[in-house]
Amino acid sequence: MRQEATHFADAPASAQHRPSRAAWLLLAPLVVWALAFVVAPAAIMLVYSFMQRGTLGGVVSAFTLENYAGVVDPVYLRILIRSVAYAALTTVLCLGLGYPVAFFIGRADPRRRNLWLMAVMVPFWTSFLIRTYAWVTILKSEGLLNSLLLQLRLVSEPLELLYTPGAVVLGLVYTFLPFVILPIYTSVEKLDGSLIEAALDLGAGPLRAFARVILPLTAPGIAAGVLLCFVPALGIYAVNDILGGGRVDMIGNIIENQFKGNARNWPFGAALGTALLVAFALLYAFVSSFSRSSAARLR
Repeated sequence: MRQEATHFADAPASAQHRPSRAAWLLLAPLVVWALAFVVAPAAIMLVYSFMQRGTLGGVVSAFTLENYAGVVDPVYLRILIRSVAYAALTTVLCLGLGYPVAFFIGRADPRRRNLWLMAVMVPFWTSFLIRTYAWVTILKSEGLLNSLLLQLRLVSEPLELLYTPGAVVLGLVYTFLPFVILPIYTSVEKLDGSLIEAALDLGAGPLRAFARVILPLTAPGIAAGVLLCFVPALGIYAVNDILGGGRVDMIGNIIENQFKGNARNWPFGAALGTALLVAFALLYAFVSSFSRSSAARLR
């Protein structure tokens, strides 16, 4: 037995961690799903982005770079910058609101923790579109919020809350806040309380302990929350259509219009989608680097 253990210990690390045939069989459905619904659509979009638009829409198999020249057009650049600004603002607000909630749940009594988690998950029990349309009822001129403000005599006439940039940002924060809370909660739950106590015993104040101990240890959850919030917030179009009323264009609406709307310019929509995909890849690389550097500082 000792000889077998010694032989196993002397084996190369790559051989010890090499997946078995059974592991590959278990992984095969996920690989097939990723190839069919992630890799293949991305490849088709990349190919379409170098083609030309047909006379009546569709795609003509003729190589061109004009679609990417249109991506940097000032009109679309302004929309892209606005979309990035809204997505970044949404991410910052979700982090500011979600981190305290996630920390509270992660450090709460285990007997009540599931109750708080269920409260975070309740919005997922209802259709996304129904929840978004509910905000229309709340924010419209005759809606619940304006009626309450008028009853309390805080305003003399209904406020224009709907179909504004503020309504779009509010809808985005409401939609993606749980996606920020849950990964941060996972990191907070694994947080070793003795490390916080040690930092306080060694003279660190609450803010210093948070900045030097808690924040770096929960950085993986923060990074995951940023990705889960910023990436879909940048490309989503349903919230903008419903709460923005077509007045607040974002890059997701422009891409949708190229494929489903009046523009019917699939190659240009594919070029915009490819540009977003590259931006997402760069963001993922940056966030991953930040997470690794935070973990390295703690070693």
